[in-house]
Amino acid sequence: MSMAAAQSPAVVPHRSIITVCVMVATLMQTLDTTIVNVALPYIQGSLAASPDQITWTLTAYIVAAAIMTPPIGWVAARIGRKNLFLFSVAGFTVTSMLCGTAQTLTEIVLYRALQGVFGASLVPLSQTTMLDIYPVELRGRAMSVWTMGVVVGPVLGPTLGGYLTAYESWRYVFYINLPLGILAFAGLWIFMKDERPPVTPKFDWTGFAVLGLAVASLQLLLDRGETKDWFGSTEIIVYAVLCGLGFYLFIVHLFTAQGGLIPLRIFRDRNFAAGLVLIFAVGVLILATSALLAPYLQTLAGRSVEDTGLLLAPRGLGTMAGVMIAGRLADRMDSRILMAIGVVVIAETLREMTHWTPDIDAWSLAINSIAQGFGLGFVFTPLQVLAFATLAPSLRTDGTALFSLLRNIGLAIGVSATSVLLTEATQYEHAVIGAAVNPFNRSLQTAGAYFTWNPVLPGGVAALNAEVTRQATIIGYVDDFKFLLVVCLLMLPLLLLMRAPKHEADSAAVVMD
Repeated sequence: MSMAAAQSPAVVPHRSIITVCVMVATLMQTLDTTIVNVALPYIQGSLAASPDQITWTLTAYIVAAAIMTPPIGWVAARIGRKNLFLFSVAGFTVTSMLCGTAQTLTEIVLYRALQGVFGASLVPLSQTTMLDIYPVELRGRAMSVWTMGVVVGPVLGPTLGGYLTAYESWRYVFYINLPLGILAFAGLWIFMKDERPPVTPKFDWTGFAVLGLAVASLQLLLDRGETKDWFGSTEIIVYAVLCGLGFYLFIVHLFTAQGGLIPLRIFRDRNFAAGLVLIFAVGVLILATSALLAPYLQTLAGRSVEDTGLLLAPRGLGTMAGVMIAGRLADRMDSRILMAIGVVVIAETLREMTHWTPDIDAWSLAINSIAQGFGLGFVFTPLQVLAFATLAPSLRTDGTALFSLLRNIGLAIGVSATSVLLTEATQYEHAVIGAAVNPFNRSLQTAGAYFTWNPVLPGGVAALNAEVTRQATIIGYVDDFKFLLVVCLLMLPLLLLMRAPKHEADSAAVVMD
């Protein structure tokens, strides 16, 4: 039987049901990457934990998921993709419920780590399944459905988490996974067929150990760096050394050992290799912008948590619209053109954000958020199609695991980099603005400024310092938006490295005719 026949819709029964279940599993995992963040202060108070201790609920999940992502291909080959899928969905659902019942800090950190272990394979397995059950000519639409779960989950997480925490309890941010998990498990168990290669490759324990060390150290460095004063802390220096050593040993092992954890031939695919860099950049953009806007609106603009959640929601609507439209067009025209359009739209929204002030009106913010989400949808869906278009089917599970790993690292680095830049820029601008603040500055001698910010009076000094800090922070956010704009524009040259597969080029020609 030919490959085309094997992937024909006629020989994949119940494909629509499998698609729904796969999307639910994807949404369940990606939602948990951000939905817990809003509930952290409430979890901290409920479990009597310190701010430093409660962050381990996030760190444990991220590190565990990062370590368990690379060997997914081997595990799927060993026990079968369906078995691994069911095991992961069931484990993720159970550990989610355990997180909701946790009574101590130790319990929730342990359960979150286990949740990360089970959740690591959900996104890669979902993507691999979608690529296998849909033929080449329908993958654009298939990836648009799958992308909704990947992109919309992190965007809607803070909004949904805020409402569940405010009107129910923080425990419901975990309990919400129960109906999703049951639906995904039942559908996959009944309708999904099990497939596994005839020969199971030998597991590369050395590669797994050194890559796990590198990824875990990197995640700990990024997660703990801000609270530990970065490289002013011995702990962070140790993480940095272990991270560098781990990646160095992994690269050496990858090129010298036979049967490595990641097949070396996977990087020979030009589209896939360029796609890895692009998905990393997309990861930086997806979460960093929403992570910046939440405190921007609450701290500087003085908006409530509920209002902030509503103002951030349109970004998810824009993403869904972009994903659906791009999915339709990806089957008819060159995916590189669609991605270029998406990058330009995102870049324009970021350029506009560099001119923002905290009194930005809700309408302008909503329009910008919708456009930015639309651009992300136009980049993400065609990228999934094009990156895997020429990759051998036997490498798809490893490829989707790598894609997931690079995307998650991009998420972590994006949040950490913008956080560091914001802090450094705020301190610098505070010093610059503060240098002009003195009793001889005529701007401070007007009636309103004199009574509010009189530097001679103790209360005036405090009020003046608060305003200087506020203005410096606004400039710091502008610098962050400029940084993200540069990251976005750097994606455009990478599109030139990718090549449209023959079927895609032919489809584009037909549309143009």
